[in-house]
Amino acid sequence: MLRFSKMHGLGNDFVVLDCRGTPFALDTARIRALADRRTGVGFDQLLSVEPARDPSCAFYYGIWNTDGSPSGQCGNGVRCVAAWLHRAGALALGEDVRLESPSGPVTVRLLAAREITVDMGEPVFAPARIPFAAPAEADRYAIEVDGATLEIGAVSMGNPHAVVMADTLADGAPERLGPALSTHPRFAEGANAGFLRRLDRGHLTLRVHERGAGWTLACGTGACAAMAVLRRRGEVDDSVRVDLPGGALRIDWQGPGHTLWMTGPAAFVFEGEWLD
Repeated sequence: MLRFSKMHGLGNDFVVLDCRGTPFALDTARIRALADRRTGVGFDQLLSVEPARDPSCAFYYGIWNTDGSPSGQCGNGVRCVAAWLHRAGALALGEDVRLESPSGPVTVRLLAAREITVDMGEPVFAPARIPFAAPAEADRYAIEVDGATLEIGAVSMGNPHAVVMADTLADGAPERLGPALSTHPRFAEGANAGFLRRLDRGHLTLRVHERGAGWTLACGTGACAAMAVLRRRGEVDDSVRVDLPGGALRIDWQGPGHTLWMTGPAAFVFEGEWLD
């Protein structure tokens, strides 16, 4: 019997496991079984809350996709972890707390019980660190995807992202190109493929095909990546609203040399026991 919490951030949904006292012990097959929306519980990502490895952090959280593969970061997920820890009595409102993710520490601040802002670190554009195969760092890259040449931005927010301006594509093209871009060989570890529209300098819309999970209602790191790519090009201001199918996030980034902050909600859905 496995106790869990079901949560979501703007419809990006999670199963959260309390592993503070019992080590995480699910293998790939069991993660996939738990992820099945018909015969399991269903989620976009599985989150484990564990003791921190880094002594400067309060807790560690692990991230797994529906296919059982690990992930380095999850923006909506970290907000849910923070809200879960607050409800468990481990995080106080208004206090900055460092949490340890698979890709390193992040700082969270609870503005309210279910409204969290997160220091996501500085966006990484160096191709080797994304990782993305390119001869040199650039604002834009041409890439062949399923017989089409796309212009993308590439960035890491603790996980790799490819950002495409959707208004350059034919209607329906993202549905075909998203899965192909997520598994493109130039991204050695796969990528989250974001399809972006700029409404004005402070307002974007975005859909994301996540590696290992598919199309989601929201992707927090995807919203960060989209804003960072356009901010680096000088096409948006330093505070932007990003509308996703599940709702809106605020992303704040002053540019290179500064960390990027993401602000948005986290919600509890139900508690349960999985009879494995």
